Amino acid sequence: MFQEFKKFILRGNVVDLAVGIAIGAAFTNFANALVKDIINPLIAIIVGDRKFTTAHFTINGVDFLYGDLINAFITFLLVATVIFFLVVKPINKLSDFAFRSKTTDEPTTRKCPYCLSTIPMAATKCRFCGSTVKKDD
Repeated sequence: MFQEFKKFILRGNVVDLAVGIAIGAAFTNFANALVKDIINPLIAIIVGDRKFTTAHFTINGVDFLYGDLINAFITFLLVATVIFFLVVKPINKLSDFAFRSKTTDEPTTRKCPYCLSTIPMAATKCRFCGSTVKKDD
């Protein structure tokens, strides 16, 4: 059981996931600091409130902190934008390039002449009807 667990932990996708989470957490801290220290003061200049994070309105004695909510939303948009443009777009481009080079105009499947099911081109026996199929068919 220990060997199986060791094999699971050392698999590439688990290690990649751990690295991704660590980098994501570090970038989120950076994004939080950027929003708090740069973007909030710019919003405060526009809005005229000195502490935008504590901006609130009160209804029946209950404070609603909309400034903190807007901070979280801006941070989310910033992180999502960076992940999209620096991770998702390049990976999509790489995968398109990798799969494009493997595609050819040559068909990879054919019809079984007996049951008309789709079978691989190299098949010698139909998996659906069990008939022996010649490669020339």
